[in-house]
Amino acid sequence: MKINKNIIKELNDYLEEFNLTEIEYTEKDIKVKVSKSKHLKNIEIPEPKNEVRPIAENITIDNSKKITSPIIGTAYLAPEPGGKKFIDINQKIKKGDTVMIVEAMKTMNHIPSPKDGIVMEICVEDGQPVEFGQTIAILK
Repeated sequence: MKINKNIIKELNDYLEEFNLTEIEYTEKDIKVKVSKSKHLKNIEIPEPKNEVRPIAENITIDNSKKITSPIIGTAYLAPEPGGKKFIDINQKIKKGDTVMIVEAMKTMNHIPSPKDGIVMEICVEDGQPVEFGQTIAILK
């Protein structure tokens, strides 16, 4: 079998013209496939910068001030859509006050505050799924 160089040259020209990486031509019992690889040259890949931040020695996290979800479900910050929220930032609350509702299996579970305090942060958004043990609010 004699190779027709004109077909190969023409296919190679098509690769360049149409910016292809591969082209195939079939005629009766002859099949010609021409391909090329594109090499990227002179590309600089920046090295990732690892920032080291010093940890302040006098900062401590008081886990006793965290309120966590006792169940898996969907958190609701108010008793009804558009209603007044159970808690707000800087609000003083007492032990037993409802912090939010976590819906699980169509049951609305009121989550009480385990202690007295002032609400520093609400860690979930209305309608957000929560996991067992996930921090939902932090008191001061």
